[in-house]
Amino acid sequence: MADLEEGFTESDSDLSDQELQRDFASGKLQVGLNRLQPKKLARVYNNNIPAMKRKLEQIAQELDWLERMDVTVTRDQDEEGVNPKTSATSTPSSEKSLHDDFQREMRFYRQAQAAVNIALPKLKKLDVATRRPDDYFAEMVKTDDHMQRVRAKLLSKQQAMERSEKAKKQREMKKYGKKVQQEVLQKRQKEKKEMMEAVKSFKKRGKNTPNSDVARASDEFQIQAEKDSSSIHKGKVVRRGKGAKRKRKDAKFGFGGLKKGMKRNSAQSSSDVSSFSAAKHSKAPKASRTGNKGKKRKNVRPGKSRRKQMKK
Repeated sequence: MADLEEGFTESDSDLSDQELQRDFASGKLQVGLNRLQPKKLARVYNNNIPAMKRKLEQIAQELDWLERMDVTVTRDQDEEGVNPKTSATSTPSSEKSLHDDFQREMRFYRQAQAAVNIALPKLKKLDVATRRPDDYFAEMVKTDDHMQRVRAKLLSKQQAMERSEKAKKQREMKKYGKKVQQEVLQKRQKEKKEMMEAVKSFKKRGKNTPNSDVARASDEFQIQAEKDSSSIHKGKVVRRGKGAKRKRKDAKFGFGGLKKGMKRNSAQSSSDVSSFSAAKHSKAPKASRTGNKGKKRKNVRPGKSRRKQMKK
């Protein structure tokens, strides 16, 4: 605050109310902007050329030009490549070009060209090559181990992308397979529905048509049914008639009908003695069953010599 107060005189602080009102009416004073501003000090630019030359002599080193490779380009050398027809408007040294970015960049470009034209003859005089040979082999900055790691990382990224693409294709194929399967099922249901409607319409027509018309309609329906069945069962082997296994099962267990009470005795089965074998029931009972423990049962098995003869 002390600095701000020093920047103002007593006459500034002792303004009357009438002067303030007059300044406010004229627009010199605005609400909220009446702040004490310090006096701006003028910036002093010091271009001490003798001091800069002395400092340059202190830091300068006595080295050959090949070690320094510094080139000084004068303004005349810079403006040698300027077209004389357009020099009045586009010369880099004109006042207009100082504020033109394009002209300023062109001046930098011409300075670089002039510096190259000065430096190349000096380098050739010193037998310094300025062009890279065609078979030049430059050693890589990175080591082989580092490049191997880079290659492995790139390869892993490529493989991951290939796996993701393969999984994406498999998902698409799976969706396509489901779509095809649904279309096939819908087609079969449609064919089945059409065949059932044809059967219903055939039954309705059969009640009101003569015998000849019924026979002709039945033949047409049979042909149509065979076509539909062949289209539905395409690629499958359709067997006609019963198989050997089905016939054997039917012969053993029957093929329908009542099976309850089939093994009960009847008057006819009781009087039928054709299955009775007298040879089976003519043998003498065992001693344990009859109670004759002292009697021995006769051995009906033939002897050894007789068995040998029987084998012959």
